[in-house]
Amino acid sequence: MPAATPERLAAEVQRRRTFAIISHPDAGKTTLTEKLLLFSGAIQIAGSVKARKATRHATSDWMDIEKQRGISVASSVMQMEYRGCVINLLDTPGHQDFSEDTYRVLTAVDAALMVIDAANGVEPQTRRLLQVCRARNTPILTFVNKMDREVKDPLVLMDEIERELGMEIVPFTWPVGMGKAFHGVMDLREQRMRVFSPGEDRVKNGAGAGDEVLQGLDNAAYAERFGMQYEQAKSEIALLTDAAPPFAMDDFRAGRQTPMFFGSAVNNFGVQEVLDALVDLAPPPGAKTALQRQVQPMEPKFTGVVFKIQANMDPAHRDRIAFLRVASGQFERGMRMKVSRSGKELRPNTVVTFMSQRRELLDEAFAGDIIGIPNHGVLQLGDTLSEGENLQFTGLPFFAPEMFRSVEVADPLRTKQLRAGLTQLGEEGAIQVFRPVTGSVLLLGAVGQLQFEVVAHRLEHEYGCKARILPARYNVARWVTCDLPEGAVASERELQRFIDGNAHRVALDAVDAPTVLLEYAGELRAMQENWPKIKFHALREHAGLVFQKQLAG
Repeated sequence: MPAATPERLAAEVQRRRTFAIISHPDAGKTTLTEKLLLFSGAIQIAGSVKARKATRHATSDWMDIEKQRGISVASSVMQMEYRGCVINLLDTPGHQDFSEDTYRVLTAVDAALMVIDAANGVEPQTRRLLQVCRARNTPILTFVNKMDREVKDPLVLMDEIERELGMEIVPFTWPVGMGKAFHGVMDLREQRMRVFSPGEDRVKNGAGAGDEVLQGLDNAAYAERFGMQYEQAKSEIALLTDAAPPFAMDDFRAGRQTPMFFGSAVNNFGVQEVLDALVDLAPPPGAKTALQRQVQPMEPKFTGVVFKIQANMDPAHRDRIAFLRVASGQFERGMRMKVSRSGKELRPNTVVTFMSQRRELLDEAFAGDIIGIPNHGVLQLGDTLSEGENLQFTGLPFFAPEMFRSVEVADPLRTKQLRAGLTQLGEEGAIQVFRPVTGSVLLLGAVGQLQFEVVAHRLEHEYGCKARILPARYNVARWVTCDLPEGAVASERELQRFIDGNAHRVALDAVDAPTVLLEYAGELRAMQENWPKIKFHALREHAGLVFQKQLAG
C-alpha cells in the first residue's frame, strides 16, 4: 500500500476522534459504551451488564472475573465509524483500585466522556479522574445517566458538578421530569424534544429513528401532554438561558467548560445527542510531547507510544498485546519500527484493531488510532516506536503502591508458572511486581485490595498456578535515581552506593528500576536526609525521565 499523500494524511487525522469513558463504579459507564456502539451500528445487539449470570455480557467486559462480578477491571478498546468519523472509544475500569490503568488510558485520548449517576451526583472516583483530566486540559463531555429513576433535581446536580469539578456547565439537553414521570429531553441546540420510551437491546431502523421527536421548545402540545413536568422544565430552561454561559469551543477544548446531556443509557435514551456531540465537538488528534520535541499528528513519519499491555486476551494463544496510540504519520502493516528504549527493530505483520476482545487484522492506521501489536515481552508500557528517530514520549504515570503483599506458590512444582505469570502481569501494569535485591520472595504492590484478588484469580485461571497472597511489612515505596551535575558515571556510582548500603530494602520493578521499600513514612524522611544526592520519586514517570536523559547522554 503506497504511503498516504499529505492531503490524505491530513484528511484521515481530521476525521479521528479518540476518547475515554470515565465514571465512578455503577454510574452506567459500560452500559453507555454498549449503547454508543449500538447507535453507531458497530454492533446489532447489546450485552446486559445486569444479567451477570446470563450468556450475554457487556461487549467491553471480556475477562472471566469481570463477567462474574459485573464490573470492569481492565480497559477495553473499540473502534467504530459514525458520520464519516473514525471513533476510537476506550472503556476504562470504574473501580478505584484500577485507577492507575485509567490514568494511563487518559494519556492516550483527546477527550473524555464523564458519566454521572443522577441519583448520586459527583462521587469520589469521579473527582480523582477529573483531576487527571484537568491536569492534562482534556476536553470533557458530561452525561447525566439514570433519569428514568428518582434522582436529584437537575439544577441541584448542575450546581454540584460545577462546584465540585470547578468547570463551567453548558446544558445541551434538559430533562422533562424524572423517574416514572420522565417524559424525555429538550435538545437546546436543535430546539426540539425527544420523547422518552423505554428502549431495547436493539436499535430499530437506524440510530434513534424510532424515537418520537417534537419540534420547538415551547410547542403548544407540550403543556397538555406532559403537564407539570413540562412547566417545570420550561421555567428551568428560561433560567438557564439567562444564567448559563454560552458554549465556547476554546473553553471546552481547554478543559474549562463541559457540555452536559441527560438520559438513560440502559433505555437507549439520550445517547444519540452524545454521539453527535462527540463527532461535532471532540478535537481531532493533537501534538504529543516527547523529551526531544513536540510531535505533530500530520508529520509524514510514523510514531506511537505503548500505553497499555494486556496478557491472555486470547487464552488459547497466551499472547500479549501492546496497545499503541499512533501519534503521527501513517502505520502500514509490515513496516519497520524501532523501539527507542532498546534500539530493537520490529516488523509486525499481525497488527490488529479491536472491537473489545474481537480483533481484525489492520492494514493501516493514522494519528489518533489505537492499534494492537502482539509481542512476547519486547514492548513495555511507555515504549515509543518510530521509523528510526530516537524519541521518548512523556506523561505515562506509574504510582507508588499503597499496599504490599508477598506471594507464594501453593504447589512448589508450579514456581516457574508463578514467575512467568507475575512477570507478564507486572509488564501489563495489572499489579506492580518487585524483586528484592536480597531474598527470593516476590513482592506485589497495588493501589487497592481488589488488584490482589484479580491477580490471584488470573494466576490460577490463566497460568494454572494457585498462589497464596500473604501480608508484607512494607507500606511505602519510592523509586530512586541520581542525576548529578558531574555526569552519568558519577550518578551511577552514587546510586549503586545507595543500593549496596540499603540492599535489604531495595527491590527492582518490572523494568528493573530500583525501588526502596519502607515500613513507615518517617523512615523515608530520615533516608532523604542521609542521602541528599539521591532523589526519591512517588511517580515512576519522573524516575523514567532521569533514566532516559542518562541514556541520551
